[in-house]
Amino acid sequence: MHNNNTEEEEDDEDEDENEDEDEDDEDDEDEADKEDEQEESCRKVTHGFNLVEGKMAHRMEDFIVAEKREYDGNELGLYAIFDGHSGRKVALYLQHHLFDNILSEPDFWTSPKRAIKRAYKKTDSEILEGIVSSRGGSTAVTAILINREKLIVANVGDSRAIICENGKAKQITVDHEPQKERELVESRGGFVSQRPGNVPRVDGQLAMTRAFGDEKVKDHITSEPDIFIMNINRGTEFILLASDGLWKVMSNQEAADCIMEIDDAREASKALIKEALYRKSADDISCIVVKFDNIISRVG
Repeated sequence: MHNNNTEEEEDDEDEDENEDEDEDDEDDEDEADKEDEQEESCRKVTHGFNLVEGKMAHRMEDFIVAEKREYDGNELGLYAIFDGHSGRKVALYLQHHLFDNILSEPDFWTSPKRAIKRAYKKTDSEILEGIVSSRGGSTAVTAILINREKLIVANVGDSRAIICENGKAKQITVDHEPQKERELVESRGGFVSQRPGNVPRVDGQLAMTRAFGDEKVKDHITSEPDIFIMNINRGTEFILLASDGLWKVMSNQEAADCIMEIDDAREASKALIKEALYRKSADDISCIVVKFDNIISRVG
């Protein structure tokens, strides 16, 4: 899996595009079907990413995955943001192990939601048993793009994924903030409190209700992800994953507008980081942009 270096990929995709418009003439339909078989189309998918260390009193704690992988005869795009807190160990472990754990689940292809939830739980157990003590954790937002057609996104914490279709940004994930999930915390025996000038926190400590690690408050939070499955359509322009260092200073639509006219995914990721810094984000910032270029027809 990729470490924290900027990189991009692009590939071609074959898919049928012609549609038969004459429904009254059977001969014309047959001829159109033959033309469909001869015509191919391709869609380029590129990704780029960028990271910058914040101005906090700690080392960089964001880690990413951005790679293409052939798996079980399918083309996968694997993308993830891991935003560590109280140390880097958990985020680093996720970078190296979470996708492998997901894909090794035997029912990933038939029951992806069940498989991903099981893999998240298994990975969290591995972390709690051998990676960190009572302190240290990480958010995780993961996206699996299957054959450039199907997208599976899962998240715990406050890193976020959005999708832009026809110029409109739509948030895919849910930010797991203590105020939003107070009932979850209280049902597990915890509490949510907020000091003046600070954000709400679980048991006065953690600023999110779902995370990997964080053994000290694990009884009152969870690592169970929200999971979203959708199809990529012709109106899909790009997907954006980013840590909260970006979202603290930019809305979903502002982020989308910032890169709408930038064709190069790597340059788009740089532009987002630059804008977040201009808006005085002091946190670590990481982002991945996955661009879907226009469909191009060609006759073989």
